[in-house]
Amino acid sequence: MPEHLTGLSLEDLRGDCAQCFGLCCVALPFARSADFAIDKPAGTPCRNLRDDHRCGIHARLREEGFTGCTVYDCFGAGQRVSQVTFGGVDRRTGPAADARRMAEVFPVVRQLHELLRYLTEALALPAARPIRAGLREQLAATERLAAGSADELAALDVPAHRQRVNELLLRTSELARAGAKGKRKNRRHADLMGARLKGADLAGADLRGAYLIAADLTGADLRGADLIGADLRDADLTDADLTGAFFLTQPQLTAARGGPGTRLPDSVTHPVHWTAGR
Repeated sequence: MPEHLTGLSLEDLRGDCAQCFGLCCVALPFARSADFAIDKPAGTPCRNLRDDHRCGIHARLREEGFTGCTVYDCFGAGQRVSQVTFGGVDRRTGPAADARRMAEVFPVVRQLHELLRYLTEALALPAARPIRAGLREQLAATERLAAGSADELAALDVPAHRQRVNELLLRTSELARAGAKGKRKNRRHADLMGARLKGADLAGADLRGAYLIAADLTGADLRGADLIGADLRDADLTDADLTGAFFLTQPQLTAARGGPGTRLPDSVTHPVHWTAGR
């Protein structure tokens, strides 16, 4: 990955484990739960991490009780921190202080790369034309921050930058959903856990940050909906239509259930554990 990303595509903002030192398996903590079979503190390598920085049970993570790992994506932060920020120096063979700092800045870069992913998608939306100058400005600013030194990244006020970006993403959502037919539903941050929404008309809906855990969305119309931050864990998207839905990430989709009849935007693909087909 070059030091300064240019001509970004969504493909650039996906994790490449072959270019990473297994940072998500080291830096991030997790607790024994339905998503993880063991407890692991931040900064401690997962017991399944091999010497080549790859997962020893990658092919059977779900069967071994590590579903949480299967729905995670660093949005390309891992390879940036490994190969750019720390110049490709292995966290195990370099200075111990660098290994600690690597684990510290990885979550910071991950947040910045998530913002890059949303900004890149927003710029591609025809409806965002009136604010493209602002989107480009924030994309460039976010790139510069992500390309900073380890010390600069550790001192970065990410929430403040996120707020600036979020203002533009909210405006993007308003513009993109303005063309939806009928009354646009506002379900922002709504508690829809386990909700029975089979066949629901949610076209152009604002579902930003909505809790849709285990919701029944079979056959639902989600065309052109804003799904940024929506929690889709175990939501049933069988035969749902998400054509044109935006700010939907692959980890969100992987956490849900669906099948060959689920129609998706071009920004994501059918998860491998769904029934094959598109």
